[in-house]
Amino acid sequence: MAEIHLARDHGLGLPRAREVALVWVAQARHEFGLRCTYQETEQEDLANFSRPGVSGTLRVSSTQFELTAKLGFLLSAFKDRIEADLQKNLDQLLAATPGRQDLL
Repeated sequence: MAEIHLARDHGLGLPRAREVALVWVAQARHEFGLRCTYQETEQEDLANFSRPGVSGTLRVSSTQFELTAKLGFLLSAFKDRIEADLQKNLDQLLAATPGRQDLL
């Protein structure tokens, strides 16, 4: 089993970061067929996602997005491609949002 971990700092604050995260969740559902749940709290939000062969979380705080995904045996062979696509997608969403601070 392979694991992917991405972290991106931002300067959006939690309300705006939440909006970006909800766009990511909608895209994950539509484009990849992921089952997603989203839980909001005062400190941070947590999106859980899964489908056969992959599961993970997207933690959203007032200063950071943190994505962790576990890939099953078959998808592990495509880890580099999946990780690159996730990085690109998250970076594009953040680039379209004022207040981003790069920590690449």
